[in-house]
Amino acid sequence: MNRFEPPRPTAQPAEAPDAAPHLVTPRHEPHPAAAKAAPQRVPAAPAAAGEVDRLVGGWHHDPHAVLGAHPVPGGIAVRALRPLAEQVVVETPQGRYRMTHQQDGLFTALLPPGGAAPHRLRVTYEGAEHLQDDGYRFLPTLTAEDLHLIAEGRHEQLWRALGSQVRTVDGVTGTGFAVWAPNASGVRVVGDFNGWNGLAHPMRSLGSSGVWELFVPGIGDGTHYKYEIATRDGRTLQKADPLARATETPPATASVVHTSTHAWHDQDWLDRRAERTAHDAPMSVYEVHLASWRPGLTYRELAVQLPPYVAGLGFTHVELMPIMEHPFGGSWGYQVTGFYAPTSRLGTPDDFKHLVDALHRHGIAVIVDWVPAHFPKDDFALARFDGEPLYEPADPQRAEHPDWGTLEFDYGRTEVRNFLVANAVFWAEEYHIDGLRVDAVASMLYLDYSREHGDWSPNEHGGRENWDAVRFLQEMNAVVYRRCPGVVTVAEESTAWSGVTRPTGEGGLGFGLKWNMGWMHDSLEYIQHEPVHRKYHHDEMTFSMVYAYSENYLLPISHDEVVHGKRSLVSKMPGDWWQQRANTRAYLGFMWAHPGKQLLFMGQEFAQGAEWDHETGPQWWVLDEDWPAAGDHRGIRDLVRELNRRYADSPALWQRDTDHTAFTWLDNNAAEDNLFSFVRYDRAGLPLVSVSNFSPVVRENYRIGLPRIGGDTRWLEVLNTDDPGYGGSGVGNPDPVKADPTPWNNQPTSTELTLPPLATIWLAPA
Repeated sequence: MNRFEPPRPTAQPAEAPDAAPHLVTPRHEPHPAAAKAAPQRVPAAPAAAGEVDRLVGGWHHDPHAVLGAHPVPGGIAVRALRPLAEQVVVETPQGRYRMTHQQDGLFTALLPPGGAAPHRLRVTYEGAEHLQDDGYRFLPTLTAEDLHLIAEGRHEQLWRALGSQVRTVDGVTGTGFAVWAPNASGVRVVGDFNGWNGLAHPMRSLGSSGVWELFVPGIGDGTHYKYEIATRDGRTLQKADPLARATETPPATASVVHTSTHAWHDQDWLDRRAERTAHDAPMSVYEVHLASWRPGLTYRELAVQLPPYVAGLGFTHVELMPIMEHPFGGSWGYQVTGFYAPTSRLGTPDDFKHLVDALHRHGIAVIVDWVPAHFPKDDFALARFDGEPLYEPADPQRAEHPDWGTLEFDYGRTEVRNFLVANAVFWAEEYHIDGLRVDAVASMLYLDYSREHGDWSPNEHGGRENWDAVRFLQEMNAVVYRRCPGVVTVAEESTAWSGVTRPTGEGGLGFGLKWNMGWMHDSLEYIQHEPVHRKYHHDEMTFSMVYAYSENYLLPISHDEVVHGKRSLVSKMPGDWWQQRANTRAYLGFMWAHPGKQLLFMGQEFAQGAEWDHETGPQWWVLDEDWPAAGDHRGIRDLVRELNRRYADSPALWQRDTDHTAFTWLDNNAAEDNLFSFVRYDRAGLPLVSVSNFSPVVRENYRIGLPRIGGDTRWLEVLNTDDPGYGGSGVGNPDPVKADPTPWNNQPTSTELTLPPLATIWLAPA
């Protein structure tokens, strides 16, 4: 994966920093009793000088203790920060009171006893009046239960507490902001609603939770904002919201307040999903990079084209490369800065929901790539979020990811683990995602991953295992499976770590499936050899069955295998163009019959010749009628469609994927013939036989052992990758073949077949 992301300057808002800092005008009428009365002059209620300095400097931990209305001897003190205001008047049911400017934009007034609640502020900037609710008269928008769960790291719907939420509090509508920044000396909200000047909007610290909170009346959806953080060493940072639901389109980096209005239409889908598991159901995955599948299409335009295309080819799932917001398109989404926001490059969050809804209506499940292994160092995002290591470990050796120039998460920190676990739940619950493919699991599990001796520190037992990461993955899987029935988690894990798909209650990591990277590497290595040399590499195709039932596997031919010098699938094949296509067809037939689910990256379904380019996407033009080899490419696509159809109609290929008794080699030692044959069984004991001939010669009268099904059993060739409709030579067994009582391949019966060159055939009882 291309995870390198060069440093980029943080895009700054266009608003002038000295603009009037609070121009939002809520839609409220003046208090009737005070509507026509001239403001009364009342005494000032000055704040202590030190308090003002802390407020103006941005390092006050409890601005609500100074601002707003507070009983004091002699009346009610009302204070408001309105920098650049010419005049501020307090309006209450009892009257209107002109405030006195103390210093640096702080206005104060001492109102008569009982004269402040509820109050609003009429603020004059450059001769124009603005009526505003005072955000400092409201209680915190987080509950005690929220703070308790956050402290314990058990807030499984964290996004409902932190981030920006449009709320109505005491009849006043606005946006509540909450952010975890325990090392900050002060936090303020800045945005387009205050001219990106946070003086008027300092947040309060909610005790030992590390959470800072503020309710800002009168602002709502579409508001652009960031957090301005005062660090303990005297710096000021502007950071995007880690839990923002929406973002500006890169290279702009502000967060955006968002409330969903999407009405889902997939309840029947969710109900059916909850009744099945991935292990004993068909699962054929089409991997997609949304931004380049059809370059230029938005989420809503993709919702028109992608679902019928995927469904028409018979795939059961799509897997979307990361759709979370990321600043650098060349990272393909694997360097995430907005973990709770779908990328705005293709539309709004509701537009993405519309796409998921459309896929569900076409019977397609949606898996998304999820990247909890690392995050980029961009200064507007998570890196040293409050001026110090927070989401990353404090130990630089553990924080730095050596491969991708990024930072790793601190899985041992309660709040960080909660941030990630809740994020997994978020995509399943808020976006109805059906599965999470977890990226780079191996890099999380090992402390010495891609590190030289001396560049890492062992765990408390002296080993290389990252037990904090193990516990995080176990918790994530347990929570997702408990909360989201029918959702599957898939690990991209490339080592021999034991128990990746074992339940957490048995000490495993708890994933539903694991990418079979060993099968992928070995089979691609085999198929790239010239047929004359394949007999020396025969075990590269058979070795996967030694461990095929040690985990629940998915066979991936992913984007990683067809990019950056690795060549496309068809271009890996030896020989001339016909042989390349024949090898590809035979390989896909072998793959679809092999135990495990399967995944194919976009463009490979029609054998495009070029590597994948994230700027241009698949070579759709090779399917055009005026392209000389268009029929060749359409033939491969027709084969993929037929593979998916036959696969779905053949329970033997998916019903017992985790049962080692459901697979039997017929002949795994025919190295001289470049031939592999095996049988799969469904729950009823009905078989399907697969025979792959990876040599370029036709094999006449080739005897293959067959299981006994009944008396006079006939077998039908239900798939032949050498069919002329797919671009093949048409060699095969068009008529049913009869099993005779000759024992062969450790089977009680057998038959003689004609095996086409560079082809896979499937046989089923007629």
